[in-house]
Amino acid sequence: MDGVFQRKDRKGYFISWVDGHGRRRKRKARGLTLGEARAERAAEITRLAQAQILGFAPPAEDTFKDVAERFLTYQHARLTARGYDRERWIVRRRLLAAFQGKLAAIRRGDVQRYVTERSAQVSAATVQKELNVLKHLLRLAVEWAIVPVNPGQGVKGPRVGPGRVRYLQPAELRVLLEACAEWLQPIVALAVTTGMRRSEILGLRWLDVDRAHRRLLLPQTKNGEGRVVYLNHSAMQVVESLAAGATDLKPVARLFPELTPEQVSMAFVRTSRAVGIADFRFHDLRHTAASWLRMSGADIHTVGQILGHRDLRMVMRYAHLSPAFLAEAVGRLDAVFGDLRPHSVPEPKALPQEIELTPVN
Repeated sequence: MDGVFQRKDRKGYFISWVDGHGRRRKRKARGLTLGEARAERAAEITRLAQAQILGFAPPAEDTFKDVAERFLTYQHARLTARGYDRERWIVRRRLLAAFQGKLAAIRRGDVQRYVTERSAQVSAATVQKELNVLKHLLRLAVEWAIVPVNPGQGVKGPRVGPGRVRYLQPAELRVLLEACAEWLQPIVALAVTTGMRRSEILGLRWLDVDRAHRRLLLPQTKNGEGRVVYLNHSAMQVVESLAAGATDLKPVARLFPELTPEQVSMAFVRTSRAVGIADFRFHDLRHTAASWLRMSGADIHTVGQILGHRDLRMVMRYAHLSPAFLAEAVGRLDAVFGDLRPHSVPEPKALPQEIELTPVN
């Protein structure tokens, strides 16, 4: 009852106490007598009281694997199915292979070493995603009072570039659409006229289509939130043609049934190569929509809202403008400001075509 006990199957004394994390701890006493065992338990209680006075609990004995599984359970209720699968893959395939043993044994240098090693193997964007998941896990470990400090805090990942800015010119788009298979044409047309992601298009159901108000109601997107996609004339023509040729218009029926993302992407890439459009992927249709929105005068915030981005930094990669458009935009300043030359500067005089030299005696 006083936290010191004996076991029938082993010799010596054992001590028991509740640590700063509210967990019952037990271990074999190093001393051989009852008094020594009581003194060891008292020392543990004293260390616990000192830690509580200082405002932190000593590191727990949890392994990185234990905390990783707890982290995944925590995230499962907070992420979309696709987002959770992505984080689970990072944790189980990458982080568990790199960090083993007790979580409290991880140091900042270990996290930095992981970033350096992974940077030599994969892209900077991939390393940054893995580092973000690791930092989140360690931050929660601090909140859960498993470790007193976050060893990943302050560790910087590699610099990630602005991303691809590949987009099509209108003439290229027409050629590409004409070359697409009949089943692929409406998917490509919706992607380039709305800026929707491949998963969003393939997941469309007829109950998501509001033809009366020319819009699509997406219940859940990549970032876990719903979004309204407004349809222009071209997009409405696609929707109407799909409705006219559909065999099943039930609310839960999909606009593009029995198509996988891989089928769409592979068919699109092959078609692009066949018409001479190299280094162009299906997701670049989203870049095309965003780029031409910007070149048509839409501001960054509007483009971000249309594409469904919460972070304005993500929208900057879609702000790419062609050199011709930039030159035209700068030229518009002439009409705004007019002639700004100082009046004290005289007009430059034209030089004569021929200059006679007078010989010097």
